[in-house]
Amino acid sequence: MLPFPCSIHKPDADNVEINMATELFNKGLAVRKAVLGKEYVEKSIANADEFAMAMQTYATEACWGMIWTRPGLPRKTRSLVNVAMISALNRPNELKLHIRSAFNNGVTQTEIKEVLLQVACYCGVPAGIDSFRIARETFAEMRPKQRVTVKMAKLTGKPASQPPAKPAR
Repeated sequence: MLPFPCSIHKPDADNVEINMATELFNKGLAVRKAVLGKEYVEKSIANADEFAMAMQTYATEACWGMIWTRPGLPRKTRSLVNVAMISALNRPNELKLHIRSAFNNGVTQTEIKEVLLQVACYCGVPAGIDSFRIARETFAEMRPKQRVTVKMAKLTGKPASQPPAKPAR
């Protein structure tokens, strides 16, 4: 049995049923899209085959529907905690995703730098070095898109998030 109640588990059957229309899934999906971006989430779900859909459903319900919706921590704090844990676990693809999405929750480049220094201190310098490299790559990838967003904000008069500053070399 899965550690969290999920729609993908039927305890009385040998097969797994995918029912994405649960309230928990929909609640998690809304938060997941707000944090990671609608395009990314929809692409992840659309590209999932029957095998991978079980993980998509589980992550959406358990992580996003049960944990990210709890009132005890603001999303900004959850983002910083995720950056630290994912760095410690050496998961570069997820780290890039969560660094990029942390800006949607109001995290600054300085805060990410401080979290990664903490990771280096407690998890080891190699983890810190890899995480700093991944963060710099992510910031560089974000810069062109951020410039377009800032230009559009100037044209429309709507506020735009600040682009990450160019990392020092």
